[in-house]
Amino acid sequence: MAGEDPCSFASPSCCLTRHLYLRCRVDFGARALRGTAAFTARAERDALRCLVLDTKDLQVFKVTVNGQDATFVFGEKHSFKGTPLEITLPFELRRGQEAIIEISFESSPKSSALQWFSPEQTSGKKHPFLFSQCQATHCRAIFPCQDTPAVKLTYYAEVSVPKELVALMSANRSGEMPDPEDSSRKIYCFSQNVPIPCYLIALVVGALESRKIGPRTLVWAEKELVDKSAYEFAEAEAMLKTAEDLAGPYVWGQYDLLVLPPSFPYGGMENPCLTFVTPTLLAGDRSLSSVIAHEISHSWTGNLVTNRTWEHFWLNEGHTVYLERRIGGRLFGEQFRHFHALGGWRELQNTINTFGDKNPVTNLVPNLSEVDPDEAYSSVPYEKGFALLFYLEQLLGGPDIFMGFLKTYIQQFAYKSIVTEDWKKFLYSYFKDKVDVLDQVDWNSWFYAPGMPPAKPTYDTTLANACIALSQRWIKAKESDLCSFSSADLKEMSSHQLIEFLALLLLEAPLPVSHVKRMQQVYDFNAIHNSEIRFRWLRLCIKSKWEEAIPLALKMATDQGRMKFTRPLFRDLYSFDKSRDLAVKAFLEHRASMHPVTSMLVGKDLKQDQ
Repeated sequence: MAGEDPCSFASPSCCLTRHLYLRCRVDFGARALRGTAAFTARAERDALRCLVLDTKDLQVFKVTVNGQDATFVFGEKHSFKGTPLEITLPFELRRGQEAIIEISFESSPKSSALQWFSPEQTSGKKHPFLFSQCQATHCRAIFPCQDTPAVKLTYYAEVSVPKELVALMSANRSGEMPDPEDSSRKIYCFSQNVPIPCYLIALVVGALESRKIGPRTLVWAEKELVDKSAYEFAEAEAMLKTAEDLAGPYVWGQYDLLVLPPSFPYGGMENPCLTFVTPTLLAGDRSLSSVIAHEISHSWTGNLVTNRTWEHFWLNEGHTVYLERRIGGRLFGEQFRHFHALGGWRELQNTINTFGDKNPVTNLVPNLSEVDPDEAYSSVPYEKGFALLFYLEQLLGGPDIFMGFLKTYIQQFAYKSIVTEDWKKFLYSYFKDKVDVLDQVDWNSWFYAPGMPPAKPTYDTTLANACIALSQRWIKAKESDLCSFSSADLKEMSSHQLIEFLALLLLEAPLPVSHVKRMQQVYDFNAIHNSEIRFRWLRLCIKSKWEEAIPLALKMATDQGRMKFTRPLFRDLYSFDKSRDLAVKAFLEHRASMHPVTSMLVGKDLKQDQ
């Protein structure tokens, strides 16, 4: 395999894990997962005598190969990659030969993949809760594995949990039974027959209920949120059908949604058969459902066709944003698609302003040698990736012609892991009659230069014009003009347009505090609980140094833990002299109940990392 993964110790060119049989017990008292991981591994070269797996903060008690004891040793610990587990096989494997390698393990209470909740941290207050988040490189903090997206495997799992709780995984549910070893527990069984990379293995355990919202979709959440969630995500089946029409058949069987506690660090996570989402999507009006369209789209781009290393993450995310917006265009019109595409360009501008336009992590294809993928994570692979595809769509003959390419690309590389060069070669072979057009693209700058892209697509600005006009009025307003604003300004604007209005103001120099005070007076943004609007409004207030907004911004930064909101809010509060100490104090108070990745990254942002 060309270019081993810089984020993994595993060597898939020597040996491939093809199936996993996982048996484990969830221990809430010890905050640990304990059990065995049995891999069916195939030698990829002759005379194979050793195997290296990724681990992070794990205990390993025993390793057997086809039932025979094997010796194993931990290598040197790396700051974020964890520790290689070097297993010596008791016999040689020849190329193509398979063996079953079974490892007894226990995870650490401080595992970066798992967040444990005491009952009082949940909505119901009665039962504990656990969820995992393995992307990008945290599966190794649950059990030893080849933790690289270059390797795909099928899995079967049996998970023992307290019997009053429900366990779910990124797989089809295949039954439950009492735990024969402990009558207070039950075992849930799962099977995933489509090969997936380890980062898509996921587990949740809690007092979960479900509601059926479509022929292949249940929504799962704690009782307090389940009905609200069922309403919010009712469009899932329409989105699935549209995605199938665009990209080909949905191969995963079930498509369930799970609403997590507020500390879940992302908007959504495309775990197969069971998308994980943040409760910050529960706006009450289905206006934030594009995240669902995004996670559904990953069923093709990301989960079927996968980036081989995290340096090529844009192959997952750029294509998924493209598909997500095509679904939005089908359901809500082409102007809606262009409006969100333009919003994405502004989001990219914002990210590049934050990182700096010479920062190598703003490359579409960055070099991640000795870089923690969690620290490099940003909107760049999403929005720069999307911009490239949208630009190519316009260059090569429009949306239908480009979708023909995308559908064929998915068929060509389904069940495989690929790099940017594979994608580009296929693009050239598909459009072999348009090579002269493709040769005009500045590929080197698109892929390997930092900052904004070398070319900008064309956008239909119909729906954005009202946002641009109103933001310009505020930017140009003098003190004497403030009385000309009124609540009528927003009467015709959708919540999507309010988000864009605020996003445009955030790209400019901070408004005078008199302006944000007047904005609150006439628009009453403090009363809006749509998370995307509230987040941008509070950032605007803090950037304008409005002290009355400090407690509201601190509250939003700590009431939920979606990193898209929590990190910029904390960064802005830290930059404002009047709120810096309060931000640090709030972080230190909440740190223990934050998700491990969020607390690590906010700690770095606030110069509190230990």
